[in-house]
Amino acid sequence: MENPKPDHPQDLLYLKQFVKQHPDNKMGWYLLGKHYLRAGKEGKANYCFIQAGDIYDAFEQESHPLAVSSDQLAELKAWEKRVKRKRLLRNVTVIAVPLMLLAFLMPSIENGRHGRLDDSAPMLTSAEPGLGVVLVPRKETEPAGYAFGEVMNAGGAAPANVIAAHLEEKSGWKQWSGNARLLLELDRSGETGLYEVTMLDRVACNCEPSDAKFAKDRFEEWKKEQEQHWTLASAITHYKRMYGKWPKSLDSLIRPYPNNILAGESDGMAALFPMLLSKLKQAAADKGAAKPQASGSKGSADGQGQAAGSPSIGTNGLFQPDWSKPLEIVVDVSNHTLAVIHNGLIVRGYRVGLGGDKTPEGSFFISEKVRDPNGGDGIFGSRGMTLSNTLYAIHGTDDPDSIGKDESLGCIRMGEADVQELFDLVPLGTAVQIKNGTLPPDAETPTDRFRLAPRQDETNPAKVYRWLT
Repeated sequence: MENPKPDHPQDLLYLKQFVKQHPDNKMGWYLLGKHYLRAGKEGKANYCFIQAGDIYDAFEQESHPLAVSSDQLAELKAWEKRVKRKRLLRNVTVIAVPLMLLAFLMPSIENGRHGRLDDSAPMLTSAEPGLGVVLVPRKETEPAGYAFGEVMNAGGAAPANVIAAHLEEKSGWKQWSGNARLLLELDRSGETGLYEVTMLDRVACNCEPSDAKFAKDRFEEWKKEQEQHWTLASAITHYKRMYGKWPKSLDSLIRPYPNNILAGESDGMAALFPMLLSKLKQAAADKGAAKPQASGSKGSADGQGQAAGSPSIGTNGLFQPDWSKPLEIVVDVSNHTLAVIHNGLIVRGYRVGLGGDKTPEGSFFISEKVRDPNGGDGIFGSRGMTLSNTLYAIHGTDDPDSIGKDESLGCIRMGEADVQELFDLVPLGTAVQIKNGTLPPDAETPTDRFRLAPRQDETNPAKVYRWLT
């Protein structure tokens, strides 16, 4: 067999178009793989060879590698003409996605679009237009194709950088603070405007993946940004429900006790406020803007959160996060766990102390947030959050050994580091659901805590708190 001839751009383009239109033709995938292999793009070549199946096996058993000759291309073009006579070809138009990307993963994309096992999995993005993240369902059999499908579905709205990842799951819940598995990264920040594909997971690509360290660092930074977005968007939403109008600025949310909807400010939050406010106003307009409820009514808590474990997404998946869904708290009395939930994700999980049958099940909301209740050195620790204007509260404790036990008179006790983070993470008005048998038993709390810098006086020295500790 003659030595391989140099690759011609028009031949490579033809092969890409060919496998896009005829994903079942194994010879086309094999020839495209040989092009990629000679170009040193082993990962892409391996993917094509997998699609080639027994055609690859047959040729690679010979003594010399297959050459992409002009005769072979001519034969392939003749085969295409015969197929065109029998049926019309399907036209596929994808805005702002290069042809190479379509050819590279078209079969996986088609299977992913029509055979998802979990259409409710959340797809998220940061406010930064250049970075997006696809959270691929664990049950998805073709994670790379699923991720590419979401990017193509977004068309011109697709960001320049996209990371696809699996989140750890426990008992059907996605763990925000668990062990994430990065699958691949797409980047079109170069001069050509084409996506460069970097495979980050050996199983997802059946190849030797690239070093994922840089992608992991960016993913962790994105997660921190996302937590800030959730907290701020939740605060804006609760302000609207309490006062029947939108806040004018971040200062409207960060006020002294008892109007301390937010416990403080983080870097970049002031710049983020206008974007989130605009998104929430648009979401309210699209949904008909439900009539706001009074902040003091128990009914306001009942309608604030979605059913635990039943996530929903925006109409365009990855690139339309539903900012109108605020954070909520779920307490599972069966395993002494408190979790902060957003859109089907367990954002934080904490071990807590309870009161057994004395801790009431039902729907509540955080009606008061106070720093250093009764001076901060007593049985309630450094933070307290009253539930629906009752004598029940989520608070710290001076008895850390009671965490995980039923020793309170009905309140929810937390460790000091945990209650301080929760105080900053969830705004005034947050819904609290106390249930039996809802959450996984293993709480996931990151080492790097969520923190806001306090700006106002959130103490209430004029009151002596008598929560049912």
